[in-house]
Amino acid sequence: MFDGLKKKLNRFREDVEDTAEEKAEAAEAEAEAADAEAAEADASADADVDAEVDETAAETDGISADSDEAVTSTTETVDDSQDDVAPADTSAPEAETEDDADVDGETPESLASDAAKEALSTKDESDSSSGKSRLKRAAAFATGKVVIEEEDLEDPLWELEMALLQSDVEMQVAEEILETIREKLIGETRKQVQSTGQLVEEALHDALYEVISVGQFDFDQRIAEADKPVTLIFTGINGVGKTTTIAKLARYFETQGYSTVLANGDTYRAGANEQIREHAEALDKKLITHEQGGDPAAVIYDAVEYADAHDIDIVLGDTAGRLHTSNDLMAQLEKIDRVVGPDLTI
Repeated sequence: MFDGLKKKLNRFREDVEDTAEEKAEAAEAEAEAADAEAAEADASADADVDAEVDETAAETDGISADSDEAVTSTTETVDDSQDDVAPADTSAPEAETEDDADVDGETPESLASDAAKEALSTKDESDSSSGKSRLKRAAAFATGKVVIEEEDLEDPLWELEMALLQSDVEMQVAEEILETIREKLIGETRKQVQSTGQLVEEALHDALYEVISVGQFDFDQRIAEADKPVTLIFTGINGVGKTTTIAKLARYFETQGYSTVLANGDTYRAGANEQIREHAEALDKKLITHEQGGDPAAVIYDAVEYADAHDIDIVLGDTAGRLHTSNDLMAQLEKIDRVVGPDLTI
């Protein structure tokens, strides 16, 4: 079951990675299209500005010609009447001419500037929201990054949810895992040279860790502070690795300076004694067993008594695999709890 779930988690990682890669390719195409569109828009804007400037220049030339004629006429009039006009008044036409010259000099620049601003403003207003979105994604791609968006995760997250539920993961736990993945990935950016699978793998790790870390405690500290011998009972369904875990922990405790004794409470399965004995002999550990069909609680109780008599620090008790729907086997665990009173049930 757990191997199947692991494959489904790996498939989820691959699905997200494939989606991100497709998105990266689409972003590249959009970037190229955006560049072409921007170049075309710039060329069009330049042409519009040039046309505006030419038209303005033509109008300015007409205004200048009219001004010249007016100035000439005014000059002739002044010449005819200069005997009757005071000398101080002769400066008026010249001042008027200079003002006209200033107007002539400023008009083309002012009108050209206004025309350019108007053209740019018109271009900005013509950009649609979808165009801005494309340019934004293209800009992100141009910086060498890809953004993971919610729609990229919709289908893979649905597949992952189904995989979790089909693997007997409780609904609330599955929802917490999915929500954590969403928080970790949506809006996350990655470099194009970085694997999306790495981000997904980290998000999966964090999500699973947050779910299983609820109510955790310091295992080593618990063992160190407990009265000896410490009794650990291992329970679970068939084939999850209880016996192998006992062997691994026996080696781990040995490296920590603790002595251990193994007890086989799996008294009904054929070959159970032989299996755990192989581990005990490989580790050079004492094993407490009874005949097949014996009372599991009695086996583990004898192991606790042996540990107490020989100053052994830890008792590692194995049990038969069972489902919670097996009433008789669950009653055996209740008896072990009453008779032995284990310090930890794992």
